[in-house]
Amino acid sequence: MNGRTDRKIALVGGGSVRSPLVVFGVNEAAQALGAAEMVLYDPDPARLRVMVDLGKAIVKRFGGELRLRGASSIEDTIEGADFVLNSIRIGGIAGRAADERVAIEHGYPGQETTGPAGVAMGLRTIPAAIEQARLVETLSPDAWLVNFTNPAGLITQAVNDHSKARIVGICDTPTELFHNIARALGEPYEDVECDYVGLNHLGWVRGVRVRGVERIDALLDNDELLRSLYLAPLFDTDMIRTLRLIPTEYLFFYYERQRALANQRRQGGSRGAEIATLNDELFATLSARLAAGQGDEAVDIYAAYLNQRSGSYMKLEAEGGSAFDQGVSLEGDPFRVATGYHRIAIDVMSAVTGAKPAAIVVNTPNRGAVPDLPDADVVETLCDISLDRIEPRPLAPLPDAVAGLVRSVKAYERAAIASVLEGTRLGARKAMLIHPAIGEWTPTSSLLDALLGHVNEDGECLCQGPAHR
Repeated sequence: MNGRTDRKIALVGGGSVRSPLVVFGVNEAAQALGAAEMVLYDPDPARLRVMVDLGKAIVKRFGGELRLRGASSIEDTIEGADFVLNSIRIGGIAGRAADERVAIEHGYPGQETTGPAGVAMGLRTIPAAIEQARLVETLSPDAWLVNFTNPAGLITQAVNDHSKARIVGICDTPTELFHNIARALGEPYEDVECDYVGLNHLGWVRGVRVRGVERIDALLDNDELLRSLYLAPLFDTDMIRTLRLIPTEYLFFYYERQRALANQRRQGGSRGAEIATLNDELFATLSARLAAGQGDEAVDIYAAYLNQRSGSYMKLEAEGGSAFDQGVSLEGDPFRVATGYHRIAIDVMSAVTGAKPAAIVVNTPNRGAVPDLPDADVVETLCDISLDRIEPRPLAPLPDAVAGLVRSVKAYERAAIASVLEGTRLGARKAMLIHPAIGEWTPTSSLLDALLGHVNEDGECLCQGPAHR
């Protein structure tokens, strides 16, 4: 793949509000990637048109020669692609909001990738992800499938096990934490090495070296530094100290389930419900501005949306109240931030083409990296990535404090995938029983009925009309 200048990059799920951000990243790195064309596909043509038009306005604003178009079929999108980026949401944001509402009503925190809502998202998405991967096998057998789709670890596992597509799962959560650690220590990011272990949305930093010298105690002994690692007050610093592990933010939904649920109930909803409202407003505004030929204004509106969404992250669950009503927003250029999943995607693609080999945390088969887990288990770990090669670095065994949790989540993933492929309701209930954030049998029946009953076979959320991503 190295040395080419005619690569095609496909994005399945191009109606997502994050698509223009990915377009920016590909356009900015087009020369290094050898990317000539980017093709977006989404089953909602109206949303796709808005995202493509906004993407073109972004290319025009920032300069570049990337050709961008929308496709009317997934086959046209995938065929001949060198990279297929997958960012789908079956049931859309309305489905996420409904999943999270059901979880809250049944006494569990509502979060799209963990607990009951995460189970529903996984069960709903596995068959679509495998079907799309098999299209990649047929239409672009040499392509890399880069999976954004959540739950990222579970979907990467399902595709890796049940297709021949070359897949890598990506998430910006670990890298975001690494940057925050470097900032807290006042050190250049390039000089900080974090010893990270775990699964997607279930990972911990257990060592921090600065120019080869261990510095994790400087963090663990300082409450102010520990709190600065997160946008919201997620974890008791005494808990972090006693674990001697720095958790990624999604561990909040394991370690503070009752607090998360209480805050959601106090607010009267979930993050998904707030984003659904925010997205509806965004698309209405973007559609009007783009139809009027006001591309620059549309880009500015989109940038403000990204800052507002990022600035409010996890605040509802950690603090209660409506984060958006509080006017919380980040400042600066959201396109050129140091982290974000568009950055991870570009870094991974640049590395795997051989243009810029790098060490990056991705979701990939274990292959002995974590000695506690089978080789075929997809883990989230630091990998050396170079031309058509992703090699996980060997790690020490899982810490006792988290080993059981990691194994339980992997057992849940295996059970969930098997239940989908076998089409068994009891299998799905078994997966929910195994899931450490659920862990009860009796509630699984009503949970399953409520969670899967509001999305039809076409992926549309029956509670709020057509799918919204």
